[in-house]
Amino acid sequence: MGAAGAFGVNETHGILWRETNRIRARSDGAGWTSLYASAQRETPYQASYGAVRDHLVILHLDGPVGVSRYLGKGQARRAIPPGGLFILPGGTDFGVRLEGKLESLHVYVRDEVLREVASDLFGTAADEMKLVPRLGDQDPLIERLALNIRGALGDSDPSAPVYVDYLARALSAHLLRAHSSYDGRSSEARAPGELTRAQLDRVVDCMEANLTRPLTLADLAGAAGLSPTHFARRFKATTGAAPHQHVMRLRLQRAQRLLRETPRSIAQVAFECGFSHQGHLTRVFTRLAGITPAAFRRASQS
Repeated sequence: MGAAGAFGVNETHGILWRETNRIRARSDGAGWTSLYASAQRETPYQASYGAVRDHLVILHLDGPVGVSRYLGKGQARRAIPPGGLFILPGGTDFGVRLEGKLESLHVYVRDEVLREVASDLFGTAADEMKLVPRLGDQDPLIERLALNIRGALGDSDPSAPVYVDYLARALSAHLLRAHSSYDGRSSEARAPGELTRAQLDRVVDCMEANLTRPLTLADLAGAAGLSPTHFARRFKATTGAAPHQHVMRLRLQRAQRLLRETPRSIAQVAFECGFSHQGHLTRVFTRLAGITPAAFRRASQS
């Protein structure tokens, strides 16, 4: 499901191929289409890289560490602390020198996703919006979104791609608002509006039919006849929840029904509701329902 191809390391600049990197986690093989992410321990190096189409955000997870960036004939150097960012727009040749060891998270956002978000949020003004390079800036929202992406690495949950697609668009929207040529005056972001009842019904039907299979934001948006960006904003305006949160609620409801009405084991219930294993079901069930699956079953049978 979903039209875009998986985003792999071969589409990145090549920084992540360095033999001295110690990869902690990466999104290769996860089927993510809207962004690529890799967490690693980097060692000092200096290199130049040709442009790629997509946009790079590097979050420093420790430090401070000295970094020099070369763009054209210009050079800048910063001692970047934990939480500092390196933002590079797509289509840009650059050089970099890392002066010390660094725990980092590299996130590449597809140019097509950024353009979709810009068009949907800002209309005709999107044609003039370009990301601005940053070196060492701190942005709490980008840091939080990046850490959420880091948390999704290695997640085998079938709804993970929906969550990642949502994060990619949230990250794109903030990059455009805070780190682009957008001046806040030329255009205001459009209000999202709400889904019609028919659209919402089709989306929920799609969710329920695919609770145990990989699902993307584009799949759900297609059911509503909208772009992924418009869909995500309208879905939240309508339901008060992000799409991946609603998928999880539907899984919880199915699990509750199976626990209450069938003798299936908790492990089997987890499998039939799209959870990766029994422990995953127990964690989510306890967080959302305030009770363990076993305790819920006992209570429902008393």
